[in-house]
Order: sequence, then C-alpha cells, then structure tokens
Amino acid sequence: MRFAHPQALWLLLGIAGLGVLYFSGRIARTRALRFPSLSTARRANVSRRARWVHVPAVLRLIVLALVVLGLARPQSGRREMEITSQGIDIVLALDISGSMKAEDFRPRNRLHVAKQVAEDFIRGRAGDRIGLVVFASTSFTQCPLTLDYDVVLNLLGNVDFGAIDDGTAIGIAISNGVNRLKRSDAESKVLILLTDGRNNAGKIDPLTGAALAAAESVKVYTIGVGTDREAPYPVEDPIFGKRYVRIPASVDEESLRRIAAETGGEYFRATTPEMLATVFSRIDELEKSEIETSEYVEYDELEARFTFPALVLLVAEVLLSRLWLRRLP
Repeated sequence: MRFAHPQALWLLLGIAGLGVLYFSGRIARTRALRFPSLSTARRANVSRRARWVHVPAVLRLIVLALVVLGLARPQSGRREMEITSQGIDIVLALDISGSMKAEDFRPRNRLHVAKQVAEDFIRGRAGDRIGLVVFASTSFTQCPLTLDYDVVLNLLGNVDFGAIDDGTAIGIAISNGVNRLKRSDAESKVLILLTDGRNNAGKIDPLTGAALAAAESVKVYTIGVGTDREAPYPVEDPIFGKRYVRIPASVDEESLRRIAAETGGEYFRATTPEMLATVFSRIDELEKSEIETSEYVEYDELEARFTFPALVLLVAEVLLSRLWLRRLP
C-alpha cells in the first residue's frame, strides 16, 4: 500500500497533540458541580455513564485520524512487468553415440556431464527460444524451439543412449538443427553442436551441413569433448561383469573448426567438466540477448476503507453525546 498524498499525514501530529491536551486536562471537558464537602462525593459509586465520559472525545480523535488517512489517498497497486527481447533462437545438437559413454569426465561419462552443463546453460537464458536435437547414426528432434524451459529441461533429462543406432552423423545433425531454425524470424539463430567423434554416418557430410547453415544465417558453435588421450570405456562382460577398455581420442577438430568458421561461429575443445562449463559460459556471453523491460503499476483507491468507518464512528459519537451521555445545561 502507498499514499498518493503522504504530506497529509503530518496532520496526524496535530491530532495526537489534541489528544495529549485533552487527557492532560488543558481542555475543559466537564462542567463542575459544586459541593460543600467532598465526603459525599467520595462515598458515591462511579456510574457506568461516568466511565464512558471520555468515549466521545476518543471517537472524535479516531474520526479525525481516519479522515486524515483518507485525505492522504491510500492506494494498493499491482506491479506488472512486460519483457521484450531481441530474440535468439538456439538449438542444442547433442551427440548420443556409444563413444559418449567414455568416463574420462569421471565419475560420470561424457553424456552425463554434457547434459548437466547444458541444463545450467538453459537455466541461465531469458527470453530466448531453445530447442534440442540428438544424433548418433541419424538425428531427430527431441524438443522443438520453445520458451518453456521446464519442458526443454525435462526432455533433456530423458536423453540417453540407445535411442538411435550407433554412429556419428554430424552432417545430418547440423541439417536437422538448421531445419528447426530456418523458419525462425529471430534476429540471431544459433546451433551449438557437441560431439566427441568424427562423422562416420549419414548422407550429408559436415561441410555440406555447414554450407546449409550459412545459407540460412545460422551460426554454428562446435564443441569437441573428451580427453586428447586414451579414455576409459565401460564394457559389460557376460562372464566378468563390467570392465574398462581404453579407447583413443577421436574428435575431428579440423572439421569442427571449419564448420564454425564457415558459419561465423567458434570451435571449442573441452577436455574436462570444468572446461566444458567454461565453454558454455563463453557462448552465453557471445550470444546474450538484450532484454527490454517496461514496468507499470495499477492502483486501487482505498479511501473508502477509512472514510466509511469514520462516518460510522462519527454517528456513534453524536448519538452517545446527544442521548446517553447528554450533559446537564
């Protein structure tokens, strides 16, 4: 609540002063009756009317205070905020091929860590539409472009191995992401492609996919994940159970650099979880949308909540003073 004319509240000090004067006896409150002796008055019982003698004065002070509060125009408001954004449409293309099971990002595998970092990236956006594409031997859309980040995060959490036959179709993944973005009227269109391998599947090679992205003004940021040395890879043995073998690094850095350069993006290498988080932070800085906000407040007038009780109390004071507490002339 606020007051449109708060300066009127200074009058409350004057009302408080009147109360002090009244109860300190500086304002004549009653007409005295003279007695030859006070002994009779001492023996007299105090009547109910005598106990109520100050009630009219108190009611007048309350009425004045309520009137002053009404004059100050109390208001209650509802704050509204309208957010408009220049708009960036972002598609995450996530590699779910078998090699992403490698556990060089211990204690988790590459896919698990990539999903965690992507979740933090999504939560940090505001006003940008985000979509999700996954790929292995082919690619499909896990989530179309949306502003509902809870939906994106839920679908990202459901991403796992086995949804697609094994392989790494980088060109198909880029093409699928571009298809999600080509009808977008956003000022900036971005594809973030995360992989730990090299293209070995699909009918579209990565550079052709990059040319398609450039033709649709889609900027591609490529991220190569995984150690640059051999990495531990879990294998389920029917006899001995889970064991680990060493697999070599297979990130095709040259192709990923060319894809990024062709589309105006950048290539990043992330060999640790911390580096991957830094990469997404860097992309977040490079592709930050400008948010414009306009704020307005709607106010409801509340004078009636004070003036109506003041009227009721004034009527009560008049009735008490003129009827039950009427004074002798």
